[in-house]
Amino acid sequence: MEQSILNFYEKSISMKQVLIDAVIETLTMSLVSTLLATLIGFALAIVLIVTDKNGISPHRYTYKILDVAINMLRSFPFIILIIVLFPVTKFLVGKHTGTFAMIVPLTIGTAPFIARMIEGAFKEVDRSVIEAAKSFGTSKVQIIFRVLLPEAFPSIISAITLSLIIIIGFSAMAGTVGGGGLGAVAMNYGYYRFDGTYIFWTVFILIVLVQIFQSLGDFLYKIVKH
Repeated sequence: MEQSILNFYEKSISMKQVLIDAVIETLTMSLVSTLLATLIGFALAIVLIVTDKNGISPHRYTYKILDVAINMLRSFPFIILIIVLFPVTKFLVGKHTGTFAMIVPLTIGTAPFIARMIEGAFKEVDRSVIEAAKSFGTSKVQIIFRVLLPEAFPSIISAITLSLIIIIGFSAMAGTVGGGGLGAVAMNYGYYRFDGTYIFWTVFILIVLVQIFQSLGDFLYKIVKH
């Protein structure tokens, strides 16, 4: 009886440590990837909104090339994108598995998605506001950062929140191909060892993380909106 209790206690301690390490890895992958993807997506969105036919400085071919490239990247299933990017990941990080290695496909896979959402946020800005800024002799750079960005900022906050939640899901998927984090725990400890307890806790933690970040995003949205 005492031996059974001791074994249960040791397993609980071990599981707790495994899950804590996995949460740290998942947060590392998700937050760093979201930051990098947002920076890239923001830059792409600016080019898209500027070169659009109704943009500040229309340029048909630039917009079309970037539009096609973004649509192509968005069409890749994430699990396939990870495999396709193995050479790129190994070149940049030195290996194609592990927590930091998965940041590369997570960033590349979600940057086009963020670019589209930020572009949509920019397009929601009332054209009359932009035209009014032009009438005062405002430069293109000032229109982007003093007119478009402030007006679209609440929508951008929502876009980043949604992207972070998607990346958390992608990071769990990455764990199935050597990415680490909660996905790896669910596969290695839950699926392969037939231990449903690990699967339960990984799913539970993922749900909690999504709720936390969604609530934080909603809170920031309300602050910026008002």
